[in-house]
Amino acid sequence: MASKFKVLSLTDAAADRIKAIMADADRPIAGLRVGVKNGGCAGMSYTMEYAEGAKPGEDTVEENGVRVFVDPKAVLFLLGTQMDFQTTKLSSQFVFNNPNQTSACGCGESVAITPVNPEALHASA
Repeated sequence: MASKFKVLSLTDAAADRIKAIMADADRPIAGLRVGVKNGGCAGMSYTMEYAEGAKPGEDTVEENGVRVFVDPKAVLFLLGTQMDFQTTKLSSQFVFNNPNQTSACGCGESVAITPVNPEALHASA
């Protein structure tokens, strides 16, 4: 049964940046792996790394010519998130517009995220 819920979506800017990162990689990669980890002053932070392919249980998002693999432990934290890439006068960075995020630290390096309740997903499907 296919899920109507999308784990992650990409803006054009995020896809373009991922393409550039993949082109500059020192080895062949299939895409980027996105996840979350405990840490930082707000409790969690987003993680990204090169991915040579999908691992068992991962969701794969294919959009705008790129692949993003979502760590299975992060799915309930990232459900519905839009991944963007923004450039300002002072920084260039990936930005996660996450509806599950409840707060962020002042430095912007960590966030508080409430996982989606799996029972709520099945009830509304």
